[in-house]
Amino acid sequence: MERAYDLVIRGGLLVDGSGGPAREADVAVRNGRIAAVGRIAGFGVEEIDARGLVVTPGFVDIHTHYDGQATWDARMQPSSWHGVTTVVTGNCGVGFAPCAPKDRDRLVRLMEGVEDIPFPVLTEGLPWGWESFPDYLGALEARAFDVDIGTQLPHAALRVFVMGERGVDREPATEADIAAMAAIARGAVEAGALGFSTSRTLNHRASDGRPTPTLTAGEDELTGVALGLKAAGRGVLQAVSDFADPVAEFAMLRRIVEASGRPLSFTLAQSGRAPDGWKTLLAGVEAAVADGLPIKAQVCGRAVGVLFGLELTLNPFSGRPTYRDMAGLSLAEKAARLGDPAVRARLLGETAEPGTPLAGAMLNAWGEMYLMGEQPDYEPTPDLTVAALAAARGLAPEVVALDHMLERGGRGMIYLPFLNYADGSLDPSFAMLSHAHTVPGLSDGGAHVGMISDGSFPTSMLTHWTRDRTRGPRLSLEAVVRMQAADTAAAVGLLDRGRVAVGLRADLNLIDYDNLTLHAPQVAYDLPAGGRRLIQKASGYAATIVAGQVTYRDGEPTGALPGRLVRGARAAPKTLAAE
Repeated sequence: MERAYDLVIRGGLLVDGSGGPAREADVAVRNGRIAAVGRIAGFGVEEIDARGLVVTPGFVDIHTHYDGQATWDARMQPSSWHGVTTVVTGNCGVGFAPCAPKDRDRLVRLMEGVEDIPFPVLTEGLPWGWESFPDYLGALEARAFDVDIGTQLPHAALRVFVMGERGVDREPATEADIAAMAAIARGAVEAGALGFSTSRTLNHRASDGRPTPTLTAGEDELTGVALGLKAAGRGVLQAVSDFADPVAEFAMLRRIVEASGRPLSFTLAQSGRAPDGWKTLLAGVEAAVADGLPIKAQVCGRAVGVLFGLELTLNPFSGRPTYRDMAGLSLAEKAARLGDPAVRARLLGETAEPGTPLAGAMLNAWGEMYLMGEQPDYEPTPDLTVAALAAARGLAPEVVALDHMLERGGRGMIYLPFLNYADGSLDPSFAMLSHAHTVPGLSDGGAHVGMISDGSFPTSMLTHWTRDRTRGPRLSLEAVVRMQAADTAAAVGLLDRGRVAVGLRADLNLIDYDNLTLHAPQVAYDLPAGGRRLIQKASGYAATIVAGQVTYRDGEPTGALPGRLVRGARAAPKTLAAE
């Protein structure tokens, strides 16, 4: 019998990414595209019974840092474990192209400091078969992946490439420097970069402590690069900033968009230092959009939080002399030493040595720390802080923390939310997610391998916001799917994906929604040079499909690698435009 389609998915509850009501429908795929949606009489070479499952478009994660991993790995995990079928790299102004050979270690040190990816991992993993940004794209184009990969031109790499040591020292760019950067930016987006990214935050430092080269880049420099994108007639802008003066900083970003006409998105989160500052910035976005300017804020659906543990970059005892003496030991050796009553008593009686990173803030913030359980709670109540638990048990907070970290052979983790949780709830996140001019982002997939595990954002968006939240309003499943598929795709100009509609890419998820579960973070030692990284898995993804090929079944890779480099924006097919 002749088969009309490559694949037919039958009887699932279709949440198509448009935001419209879910409906039962079949989905047929041919040549990597959606060929039909509805009641489908023809058969596929492969048939999947999706009764009892939710069928969604694949998720588009526009804020990742797989710039290095994509050069040595075929699987962009953890993102591809969480229904993501397209990732965008090169965010926050950091990356590895363009790069002259003499500056390789410099860019590695910057990535190490900003995104917590160790120097040995990057030096062993990066093949460095490029110098220009188009050459970097060529290196990626020669590879196959489990997701599609889009790129952005990172400002720090660009600045160092053009200005050398002057760029690292954050000297003002000359007219000639700006013209050179603009020309390279134009060439990068013409070659296939989706856009350009920059960082203006003091949190972004190289591993030697020096601020990112772009921290104080002038408005003339940023505008000049944006005009390079304007000359190409394509490309988006991405920025992260401390917004120390939110009105003045946003006004500058607005002027850059006015001059260039290029769409811009920026990182928006609630900071404990200015708990209502995000509202000021959203008001600025509203005014800009009302004036016809394409500006959006990238927000996330849970707190950005640090994980502490004996296997991780930091823990509450990192700065104490007894712990520092054992920092180079294996996990088993650390756990054994800390099980010795004498060692334990000495450690608990110490304080952090002067100069310990974050010693005065995060490492002793017992009233803001929570014990990470087997089923993570990303909206914990105040009575669950380490301080509250310690008071209830009549113990010192240090004892509660240490006992938890020693569980499971020393693998216990502590969670400290530091953005989006100043109110002790995710109500600010709900308000930001619900805003008309925001898109989900900030997962940082591929980065922060020893401190943060947020590549799982897409799954927690589904479980927490549409099903499990008890501390406030929820979002509809249809809205969340639209947000992290169609909306994110559109934000970077990828209009050929993000919905389940005829003519679009056949990037799909089949989800056992009722049983979808996000598991606790864990540590794997699978990076180059045996490097360690935080990973986080989920169960409930019955299948993930990229370009019509099943890449994962029940969370396990099938071996199919249909993902490729995405060169530039993609228009919507005529069939969709005609709807």
